[in-house]
Amino acid sequence: MRGRICVVEDDAIMAESLCDRFRFEDFEAVWFGRAEEALSALAAERWDLVISDLRLPGMQGHELFERARQQLSSPPPFIFITGFGSIEQAVALLKAGAADFVTKPFDIRELVAKVVALCSVEQPVQMARCLGISPAMRDLEATLPRVAARAHTILLSGESGVGKECVAHRIHDLAHPGDGAPFVAINCAALPDTLLEAELFGYERGAFTGATRSKRGLFERAAGGSLFLDEISELPLALQAKLLRAVQEREVLHLGGDRPIRVDAQVICASNRDLRQRVAEGQFREDLYYRINVIELRIPPLHERKEDIPWLAQLFLDAFAREHGVERHVLAPEAERALVDHPWPGNARELKHAIERACILSEDRVLQSQDLFPAQRPAPEPQTDLPLADYLGRSERDYIQQALARHQGRVGETAAALGISRKTLWEKLRRADPPLDGQE
Repeated sequence: MRGRICVVEDDAIMAESLCDRFRFEDFEAVWFGRAEEALSALAAERWDLVISDLRLPGMQGHELFERARQQLSSPPPFIFITGFGSIEQAVALLKAGAADFVTKPFDIRELVAKVVALCSVEQPVQMARCLGISPAMRDLEATLPRVAARAHTILLSGESGVGKECVAHRIHDLAHPGDGAPFVAINCAALPDTLLEAELFGYERGAFTGATRSKRGLFERAAGGSLFLDEISELPLALQAKLLRAVQEREVLHLGGDRPIRVDAQVICASNRDLRQRVAEGQFREDLYYRINVIELRIPPLHERKEDIPWLAQLFLDAFAREHGVERHVLAPEAERALVDHPWPGNARELKHAIERACILSEDRVLQSQDLFPAQRPAPEPQTDLPLADYLGRSERDYIQQALARHQGRVGETAAALGISRKTLWEKLRRADPPLDGQE
């Protein structure tokens, strides 16, 4: 059971519908038609969350909240259900300490996301505990126990930022529940070829200049556990042959060594590129592709699983509050709608950064859509005495900066999206005042 929910609602049909849905989500949900009954239950039993309508017969929802805070030593978080006419009252309750609110008519999936996040506040905020609430992620998670138990090599595919390493951690946790087995990760695109080979396979003393002692490679350090090879598509062809032998024969040879070393680690590879296309282009070995592609799991991009967007946003809000020791921010209804409508080309990573940026810069606890997407703020009126050339230059710089942000700073992709050459874009970045940064 994921938690106990106290539902306070005078509409029997809505209350029963809510309780049925939360029981389906593996919560214990108990309905009270009056706030007085709910207050007695809150004092007598342990609850993880209260979902209460604002308008109730007798004692109102805000009175229930105030009395619970006064009478209980540790009151559970409150989520309020309100009509659009009572949003100001709901915002006032947020400032008084309520956890969140939803406006009628509400999307039950968004409410579930809020509940899951709030009931998990005491748990580490990791996707390893739950990958998502969307059907796609539930289906993926349902396959992981079999994959973790039986597959020696696994390929994770998906766009940058979708959470491939989180899925890898989940596989590792399922394969090695609580036994302290090592999880070792490396980004194959982050190191030069010479260093990458030494890191993967280890080396003997004197194997190269500066090798003053022997060192175990990542395969050896991951023995008995999991080795996560991120961006496997960027591995140089010369190293792909050695990786194939290590995966196939389960043994490695140190640089400068002549004795094979037996290793036994589950190898989890990840790529944000189409490896079949890389094979066709001659950039990836076909035999290695088929060896690591015994099991391929595709993690869908965030725009294909919109149900996970509010859920992830709540987790990121909780994580920020816990990490910085501040009061938890909440999302205004229009901000949640803006999150769901955004395409998220950077996926969960981009969403996390947007939430963190808004929490840092906003002076209000309730986040609005312009806090999440500063580029949507109304443009200031141009100075009437500013030369047209200067105004156009500033507008162009802002537009390029937004395009770079959408493409995570990658100049080639940004130039293609803007319809200009890479050289032209580099020149504009250099001439911008102040200059802009990009990456290859």
